[in-house]
Amino acid sequence: MSRLESVLCRNDLPEAELQAARLDGEVYAVSECFCPIDVVADRHHRGRSLSLVLPRRVIAEQLTAAWVLGAIPFPPRRHQLCADVGARVRSPDTVRASVREVVIEEAELLSFGGLRVTTPLRTVIDLARFSPDFDEHEREVVRSLMAMGGFGVADCDTAMNRRRNLPGKAKAQERISGSVRSEQVRTSGMR
Repeated sequence: MSRLESVLCRNDLPEAELQAARLDGEVYAVSECFCPIDVVADRHHRGRSLSLVLPRRVIAEQLTAAWVLGAIPFPPRRHQLCADVGARVRSPDTVRASVREVVIEEAELLSFGGLRVTTPLRTVIDLARFSPDFDEHEREVVRSLMAMGGFGVADCDTAMNRRRNLPGKAKAQERISGSVRSEQVRTSGMR
């Protein structure tokens, strides 16, 4: 008997069979794809679930990157993707996603399951710069990514200061430092 792939998409089995297997408890959804129930989805599987349905040149960023990295348990309703300004990528038709063009360096990227993903540091900076509603959810994601990447506010400041004329830098610096301060206040109040 042959073993199924660890990430299944509509190219592997017809949609009806995948949905029937999900209803039967044989697979579970991982974004746009499925994993057999005996597979624990990790960064590789989450990245693979998107790399199978997205154009090769797109990069997972912001909350989508946070999900692939494991900082949040569920994918965002609308995937946040980017592409290097020279990549000429359009939004995918098959996935709920938005794609924006960015200037990005290779050092700001990781790869999981064939999908390029922004590093925890770049993800924190992008979330702080572009989230319209930077509330407790985003602050928690920022703290989780900082812990995961082993960096602090000073590292974020250094990374942002390396870029000339970075839009939203002051707002991002305040949001990042505010995220750390709010956790310090919360934990000191628990004592």
